[in-house]
Amino acid sequence: MTATPARLGITLGDPRGIGPEIVSKALRDPRVGALGAFWQVIGPSEAGVPVSVDLGPWRPSGHAADEATGGRFAGQAVERAARLALEGQLDGIVTAPLDKAALQAGGYDYPGHTEMLAALAGVPTTMMLASDRLRVVLATTHIALREVPAALTADVIRQAAVTTLAGLRDDFGIAEPRIALCALNPHAGDHGRFGQEDDVLLTPVARECGLSGPFPADTVFVRALRGEFDAVIAPYHDVGMTAIKVASFGSAVNVTLGLPFVRTSPDHGTALDIAGRGVASAESLVRAMMMAVELVGRRRARAEHQAVPPTAPG
Repeated sequence: MTATPARLGITLGDPRGIGPEIVSKALRDPRVGALGAFWQVIGPSEAGVPVSVDLGPWRPSGHAADEATGGRFAGQAVERAARLALEGQLDGIVTAPLDKAALQAGGYDYPGHTEMLAALAGVPTTMMLASDRLRVVLATTHIALREVPAALTADVIRQAAVTTLAGLRDDFGIAEPRIALCALNPHAGDHGRFGQEDDVLLTPVARECGLSGPFPADTVFVRALRGEFDAVIAPYHDVGMTAIKVASFGSAVNVTLGLPFVRTSPDHGTALDIAGRGVASAESLVRAMMMAVELVGRRRARAEHQAVPPTAPG
């Protein structure tokens, strides 16, 4: 029996950026063609890419209003893609980059894709950056550094741990995931000398959730790169993003864990400074498309396995 092709939406992101260019390049990439997936391109027409779901014409004027228009189109594309996935018309979505300031100017009060998708789906989500070398999960995402200590609660770490464990098992096929928790303070606080959070908060939650650590940031990612851990939960955005981008920039994939559908995206932004020049690399988007098809396949296989009734003894 021939497997049904994966059905995936791909949003163009902010049309002012490199999204349309890299989507066009990725769809022509032979690796994407070999996946045998069915792709629906979602975004504005006249942005340089034929679209399956047309949100209206993109006609840049060169004025400041274009930021709000670009953000509005990016937000509308995410809304439409998520709706199609929630209705079962798509198995998952791949999102090209959007600009967070433009998104807000366009009427969408979210700091990024991850938070917007969580709101649209009505479920808690966790942000993972994954490559063939390293997987990093962010316990807190797009907030100011000064807000991190208050935002990093036991419940937040538990949620990240539970979602990461389920994602590694169900989507990545790792039967017994090994997850490390990165410390908040230098040297994991050095027994309270550089802060109490690692001893008072992170250590008890790590034990409760079956995590290793907390380990200092300057060693835990090295240990993961050497194969000791399947993922590292980072306490705040930049400590995790710096590690994954130094290790795998241009080939890492952003995966949103916890959604009822697959969502991936490239590991970079809109690159407004090079948009329209034809020089943007589509490599991370290609990797995101490949991973989306892989994750859809694993979810389908798990669903089929769960649907088969157990064989009666005798």
